[in-house]
Amino acid sequence: ADRQEGIGVCGWILVSLSFLLVLITFPVSIWSCIKVVREYERAVVFRLGRILSKKAKGPGLILVLPCTDTFIKVDLRMVTCKIPPQEILTRDAVTAQVDGVVRYRIHSAVSAVANVTDVHSATLLLAQTTLRNVLGIQSLAQLLAGREEIAHSIQATLDSATEQWGVKVARVEIKDIRIPMAMQRAMAAEAEAARETKAKVVAAEGERNASKALQKASMVLTESPAGLPLRYLQTLTAVAAQNNSTIVFPLPINMFGSLGKKSTGG
Repeated sequence: ADRQEGIGVCGWILVSLSFLLVLITFPVSIWSCIKVVREYERAVVFRLGRILSKKAKGPGLILVLPCTDTFIKVDLRMVTCKIPPQEILTRDAVTAQVDGVVRYRIHSAVSAVANVTDVHSATLLLAQTTLRNVLGIQSLAQLLAGREEIAHSIQATLDSATEQWGVKVARVEIKDIRIPMAMQRAMAAEAEAARETKAKVVAAEGERNASKALQKASMVLTESPAGLPLRYLQTLTAVAAQNNSTIVFPLPINMFGSLGKKSTGG
């Protein structure tokens, strides 16, 4: 009843004439009326300008009447679209070029045909605009460190906007982030300074630990009078193992003190 009110009396007369034409020219006309829709496709059939049954046909064989019916095939497979590099200005006033990849598929063929002129072009343009808007409120540090969170935010925004087009956004990925060379050099200098600071702190910690170990070693050597000569011999063995002719003569400090007293007395 709804379809009858939709096309009117004249419309049903034209449809009846189309059926009659098919019957008169049968079986020749059957080859032009039967269409094949693949498994990954759906056909939106228009009868006198109105979508037939308000849903897509297929997959398989569909019947199209001549003169009154037209159809549009819609591909339901996943589409991978590359977002061209977009020049953005981050929240901390840094210029960067960002590109990405968006993956989506059409889940409603009728909405994709009836609600938008070119669903693929519209989705790509909306992805570019959303990428610029979302990244414009992020700082450079957030942009470099939080790619996954930003991608999920862009995906949610796109998915809500393309729902009325019958499009489901499956995934959004930020592919590459390019920053000016001057900023790269500044970031490299900052990272190098941070590494040098960390290295100096580690070296100072090592010196402190070494001094504590030497202090404990000296306390152990003072407790044993024979320990210091043995340490001298160990040091001499380590020096002799090298390829040089260095000779070390360990002399007690007390000897120098006694020699100074004799020279003063003489």
